[in-house]
Amino acid sequence: MSASKTVIPITPLPPREPPGAPRPPANDRIHARAVSGRYATRRWLMVWLTQAVFYGLPWLDWGGRPAMLFDLDARRFYLPGVVLQPQDMVWLAALLVLCALGLFFVTAVAGRVWCGYSCPQTVYTEIFMWIEQRIEGSRGARIRLDRDGVNARWLALKGAKHAAWIAFSLWTGFTLVGYFTPIRELAGAVLTLSTGPWESFWLLFYGLATYGNAGFLREQVCKHMCPYGRFQGAMLDPDSLVISYDAARGEPRGALPKGVPATARAGLAGASAAPPTKTAPAAAPAHGACIDCSLCVQVCPTGIDIRDGLQTLCIGCAACIDACDSVMDKLGAPRGLVRYTTENALALGLDRAATLRRLLRPRVLIYGALLVALSAAFVLSLAGRHSLRVDVIRDRGVMARAVEDGASENVYRLVLMNSAEQSRRVRIDVTGAPGLHIEESEPVTIEPASDRSVPLHVRLDAGAGVGPAGATLPIMFEVHALDGDEPVVREPSTFILP
Repeated sequence: MSASKTVIPITPLPPREPPGAPRPPANDRIHARAVSGRYATRRWLMVWLTQAVFYGLPWLDWGGRPAMLFDLDARRFYLPGVVLQPQDMVWLAALLVLCALGLFFVTAVAGRVWCGYSCPQTVYTEIFMWIEQRIEGSRGARIRLDRDGVNARWLALKGAKHAAWIAFSLWTGFTLVGYFTPIRELAGAVLTLSTGPWESFWLLFYGLATYGNAGFLREQVCKHMCPYGRFQGAMLDPDSLVISYDAARGEPRGALPKGVPATARAGLAGASAAPPTKTAPAAAPAHGACIDCSLCVQVCPTGIDIRDGLQTLCIGCAACIDACDSVMDKLGAPRGLVRYTTENALALGLDRAATLRRLLRPRVLIYGALLVALSAAFVLSLAGRHSLRVDVIRDRGVMARAVEDGASENVYRLVLMNSAEQSRRVRIDVTGAPGLHIEESEPVTIEPASDRSVPLHVRLDAGAGVGPAGATLPIMFEVHALDGDEPVVREPSTFILP
């Protein structure tokens, strides 16, 4: 009988996460640590600037009307000094193209700096996190509050926080609707609970969207809902400025060795151990500048570790730079272990001047040239547009007819559009053939920023001899402004011989 053999089972190890994979937070919800520094100051400056514009612009007046109003019922967009009509939507399309091109330019130069400083999701999340910190306390206090579970203190703090969030969200929804309904009228309607159905819907809908996105979803919007982080890789290259960890300086990371003063940490990276002497202890083993304090992870609003390299979840807010710089200051080490730099700058050891010179590469120059040229064309075309325009519409019920004295008559409807903010008085003429004239043509007054439809009977005298019956003659309507120096506005049409 053969001896039995012992079989040792082979248990496969779990797969190792790739270097760029995000690390899950210690708890279900990310509690970002508050941070201060130069980049935090710049983020808050952008918060104040963008929100001052958003919340303040609907309250401003311009010539007796709101400075910014999108009147959908009247089909008018009122901007400071400009009134846009449906025919002006080409400028809206051009503006969207400029915004997209500007985003490409900024991304090619400095990565997702838009996301980190000006994106509405980032701005409102920053505001909601500030409210949360003022009510619930620091990161550690918030974690302990969630860990302790529901109690009287939990209910009081959570209730106060959500009440503040809801109030701010409703104010935001009210401001958005104020861009489509004069905000002073809207305020009176809200106070008397007499808002219309659409006004009520959008006020509550946008308020709920702000409350949900900035209060609950937060980083989930950036992780799963925003497409920008997915296609930014196509707009970045090794010379784009991104937030990076200097692994050559920081590794190997580890806690500060015992017995080594903090001010000496800067010289530990790459240092070799020296033999002990009678007067000096043995030198500490080589260490990088990173002490693995994890503050860069704790302040990250998306919960990533910047030391794992550039990741799609990095929104470029630079909170990790402020956190790391504060640690380096305490250690007496140079700043910049985590900093804005480029992949080539880290790989080639480029200094700041060389890094900035490499930013002026063909892609950036092409984007910049296109952006400047299109912006100039946009401004010049918008400034040079006529405030008086005309559309000619033929009366389909009466195409052509013979009238008394053998004359021929066509009926038209001219839509006169005045985009100026003062009334206009105009005279209408027609040219194109001898004997062509308008019956009972009188000057017409057009109200400010409005349209006026004017029926016209155009006659061709008998015996003009301009063509056989059924022929089509090209004609031109001319609109002369009687109260300004604007050039004559012309619109072509046709005259049909009966």
